[in-house]
Amino acid sequence: MVATCYECTDIGRVRPTNEDYALCFAPGVCLVADGMGGHAAGEVASSLLAHTVQSYLGTAERPWNESVLLQSVQAANTAIRAEASAFSGYDGMGTTATIFSYADGQGIWAHVGDSRLYLFRNGILKQLTHDHSYVEGLVENGSITEEEARVHPQKNVLTRAVGVEEDVLVDTGRFDITRGDVVLLSTDGLTNMLPDAKIAEILAQSSTDPSRVLVRAANEAGGRDNITAVVVVFS
Repeated sequence: MVATCYECTDIGRVRPTNEDYALCFAPGVCLVADGMGGHAAGEVASSLLAHTVQSYLGTAERPWNESVLLQSVQAANTAIRAEASAFSGYDGMGTTATIFSYADGQGIWAHVGDSRLYLFRNGILKQLTHDHSYVEGLVENGSITEEEARVHPQKNVLTRAVGVEEDVLVDTGRFDITRGDVVLLSTDGLTNMLPDAKIAEILAQSSTDPSRVLVRAANEAGGRDNITAVVVVFS
């Protein structure tokens, strides 16, 4: 199989800065991060997460497994906390992290926060990651519906983030990849603007760069946050 990667990040129509970060690097790794914190702290956290993960994986023995991806996020957690301790303006900064690695027909992933990893296969879009957010907890216990969650005033409150606590709990997983699969990594600036049905429609129809088509659609829907999409097409 051949993997083609597309990535796009945009400030959106409301935010003064872009605290999202997207990175694809060899061999076969993509990630997205959505930073948080005052001033430039969110931008620093997401960038530091991305480059710490890249550096860590660059020294890790192949083939990687879920444990190696988990350790790369833990290394980023340590790096972000050290940076926050060194500079008072960065106190409390953190970031989401969604990382996807592929090789030999296998995909592995690691995840913290409310950015997402999707698999689009045979016309069906499936979310592989679980949102670590206050509102997702309300949906799980039946307090609110998925529709109510989309407009809930506390939908951006995270229950996990990289760099906030001394120890970070990281979700991991793996799946088989088949020809024709499309994998999407996105920040909540995309998924808060576009329902899954619209995302699936775009992934099914886009013959050029689907990441840019997704970001443009999110902006057209309001662009209330930074928007990032990374799309990997297997052919």
